[in-house]
Amino acid sequence: MINRPFGAAVLVIAGLVAAGCSSSPGPAGAGSAGGGSGGTPTASAAAAGSGSGVNLSSVTLNVGDQKGTGAEAVLKAAGLLGTLPFKVSWSDFTSGPPMLQAMASGSVDIGGVGDAPPVFAAAGGEAVEIVGARKTDAGDQDAVIVPKNSTITSISQLRGKRIAVGNGSSADYNLLTVLTKGGLTAKDVTIANLQPALALAAFTSGSVDAWDVWPPYVQQVVAQDNARVLSVGPAYGNPYSFEVASKAAAADPAKAAAIKVYLATLDKAYVWTATHPAEWAVAWGKAAGLPASIMDTAAKVSATTPVPITSAIVSSEQNLVNQFYAAGLIPAKVAMSGYITTAFNNTVGG
Repeated sequence: MINRPFGAAVLVIAGLVAAGCSSSPGPAGAGSAGGGSGGTPTASAAAAGSGSGVNLSSVTLNVGDQKGTGAEAVLKAAGLLGTLPFKVSWSDFTSGPPMLQAMASGSVDIGGVGDAPPVFAAAGGEAVEIVGARKTDAGDQDAVIVPKNSTITSISQLRGKRIAVGNGSSADYNLLTVLTKGGLTAKDVTIANLQPALALAAFTSGSVDAWDVWPPYVQQVVAQDNARVLSVGPAYGNPYSFEVASKAAAADPAKAAAIKVYLATLDKAYVWTATHPAEWAVAWGKAAGLPASIMDTAAKVSATTPVPITSAIVSSEQNLVNQFYAAGLIPAKVAMSGYITTAFNNTVGG
């Protein structure tokens, strides 16, 4: 069987946005709900420390989001969306990789993604950097799922099978670890590079044998299609997710000042979701168009805690680079320290 070529990870800009852009005004528009990681001062560090005199009401922050599952829904549910003192222009994407591609083009300033998208972006030389981090309390909740009537009962039985996954997404890394633990390599399976909506259609129609994806899609197909979870949990994948900014935005004093406020506010919202899982499940369900019965489970297993960026996180991301490169899935073994900054760490717990 064959794996996808390097080029499959390099996404074109056209058609990347899954939905239109929306704008959230700051409070005045009522109605809307250190240094680099290697220790060397960076442009983002300088900008982050020089924004105290910025008039944030004149700033527009372009935020990439994943509709129904991302920052806008979280901020709105926590009652914090209208507290941002600057304008926000939201752009919805199907997953992290197309969001970071758009970020590299200059149309997005910041957005939330899983563990793998920054690695693929860095390997492609895109000018982005991790500025914030969260850790999933229960470990990585991406999962490999199979249809209810599938004869596959073990990871080793994935050999020769067709698996849907979004190239460069967190599920991509999860699948790599699943295959490795099952004694397989990426060359032992056929990868169908599909974004969630198309992957769901392929999965339910029987066009693929398995699907690696994240909540709430996992809970959706288990509840609605009686799918079975083949693998999930902290033994696979990586527990971190990230806020990533364009290096240009992070180096601009006005944008950096807005990013600091945005990160601090978003962290508060995620803390709220962890302490109010039932309320978050209802709000998340409305945003995602799924019943609360499904979202209850998704909300509980997906609870995340904002954490500062440490050397352990840098090492964790470098480990992804090493594994993807060894598997032949990225073209360069980049140093992730050049794509991570601690300049915004003081927003955690702020």
